[in-house]
Amino acid sequence: MRFDLLTQLVEYRLLEIFYLLKGNKMTRIIGDTTSGLTPEQAKEIGIDYIPQIVIFGDKSYRDDYEIDPVTFVKMLEASKELPKTAAPPPSLYTPIFEKLRENKEDALILAPSVKVSGTYRSAMTAKNDFPDVDIRVIDTGVIGGPVAMELIEAKKMADQHRSLDEIENYINLLNKNVRFYAVVDTLEYLYKGGRIGGASKLFGDALQIKPILTLKDGQVEAFEKQRTQKKALLRIVDLVQAECPKGGNHGLISLSLNVNLCQEELSFFRQEFKERFGFENVPVFNAPPAFMVHAGPKVVLVSFFTI
Repeated sequence: MRFDLLTQLVEYRLLEIFYLLKGNKMTRIIGDTTSGLTPEQAKEIGIDYIPQIVIFGDKSYRDDYEIDPVTFVKMLEASKELPKTAAPPPSLYTPIFEKLRENKEDALILAPSVKVSGTYRSAMTAKNDFPDVDIRVIDTGVIGGPVAMELIEAKKMADQHRSLDEIENYINLLNKNVRFYAVVDTLEYLYKGGRIGGASKLFGDALQIKPILTLKDGQVEAFEKQRTQKKALLRIVDLVQAECPKGGNHGLISLSLNVNLCQEELSFFRQEFKERFGFENVPVFNAPPAFMVHAGPKVVLVSFFTI
């Protein structure tokens, strides 16, 4: 066992030397809390991690260590006004970029859709102060689970010492082939956030309408409506089965939801994915506060890539 570990370490070091001689720099992967990754998950994966800012009234909180999903939901449900979210200030990127310069590394930042977050703009602003460091910022056009999966894939490639160009090209390919479907439990938060009018809310609530949301050109839009929550969830599984090619990478399917509030939905998807695709475990990520603010605490998001 010890010999096998030593062999792996030697092979890794030789591979590292090979790529350094080849001219490939080490690439750091940078994400943020809109991916749904927890601070513990980000640390385990080995990526740098930036928080979003959640604002309740005149108080603001970092959503990595100052407010957790359980506390956020309690505050959301108790608040008379819809809280706001703010992108991380550019200064939060500065310590990471200084280390890049010191270690002669480059970096790839995966940001949530520029249509729903100012994170991309903050990263670009911070990047401009480091013109001598190769820092690439990608607007993924999505939020939640698909960003988490892309961060994981990018880190795997970085660990293999793939070039920054290779990693960037692959992530751009994933972004062109992403599918994103979400179901909300109530129309209340869409109404509060100005996404639907009062008449639509009253009509939808009376008929128990459950809209399926998607992202089009980075913007959250209604995909279709179902009469019950169960029909909406089944419809999403059908969409996965129809749109995710049989020869594709089903391992890139993920769920984003509030685990504490959505145990029934989580059990449903796990059972369906096991029966239809043979999955024992589907990656599950927390629904980020930035999404729950507008869609509600019981939003359920399913994402996958069609390659």
